[in-house]
Amino acid sequence: MALKKYKPTTPSQRFKIISAFDDITTSNPEKSLLAPMKQSGGRNREGKMTIRYRGGGHKQRYRVIDFKREKDNIPATVKSIEYDPNRTARIALLFYADGEKRYIVAPHGLEVGQEILSGKGVAPNIGNTMYLSEIPFGTIIHNIELRPGQGAKLARSAGSYAQFMTREGRFAVIKLPSGETRMILQSCKATVGMVSNVDHQLEKSGKAGRSRWLGRRPRTRGVAMNPVDHPMGGGEGRASGGHPRSRKGLPAKGYKTRSKKKQSNKYIIEKRKK
Repeated sequence: MALKKYKPTTPSQRFKIISAFDDITTSNPEKSLLAPMKQSGGRNREGKMTIRYRGGGHKQRYRVIDFKREKDNIPATVKSIEYDPNRTARIALLFYADGEKRYIVAPHGLEVGQEILSGKGVAPNIGNTMYLSEIPFGTIIHNIELRPGQGAKLARSAGSYAQFMTREGRFAVIKLPSGETRMILQSCKATVGMVSNVDHQLEKSGKAGRSRWLGRRPRTRGVAMNPVDHPMGGGEGRASGGHPRSRKGLPAKGYKTRSKKKQSNKYIIEKRKK
């Protein structure tokens, strides 16, 4: 995947760096796998604004993604690699041998015409979904389940991946993108490889308009508000605002919000990096 940089013919083009979309093979999505998406504009059912800085944006349709990969030992052929407006990664359209079509999150390096599988006794090739009990040590994986049959929950965004470390009893030890090392049941599934669109984090929109297309409205800084509106507001002149915190007063930048009584704490071997 390559990035595209523009000549500074306008102020918005000067810093604009976007994907070249050279990995996209078609611009027409599969109609049978589309679902409508209703945009709320941050309003609840009474019409009151409950989430600020949302609204507008281009109309989008949801692509139904198969995160479970439960069609075991049925070969599927990659028909196309497509753009998905609802996620940072690319998606791949699969044609199964029994005639069914499904979308999956495309791994990096997956090509059109390639055949992939899921289930037990599957080779650890890119795009194949395997049980953690069969994945070799050191393998790069993504789309990891937390509970058997639940569907992928971890390492789903562009360029992310986890590493299979070792096994301990019923559990597999996985090192996650955050740096956290945790145990997951070996009966859970994961997909081999890393997620596509690895250069996504290097992109720069170049102008505010691109955020408006995504449905994001201008955000007001807390230090620019009055004391009645934000804990960091007020002061004479351009005051710094004091300790960084949210609108509700919760400290930001380092304050831990994870509950000490959380049930899943016992599965975490090493906490994520600060």
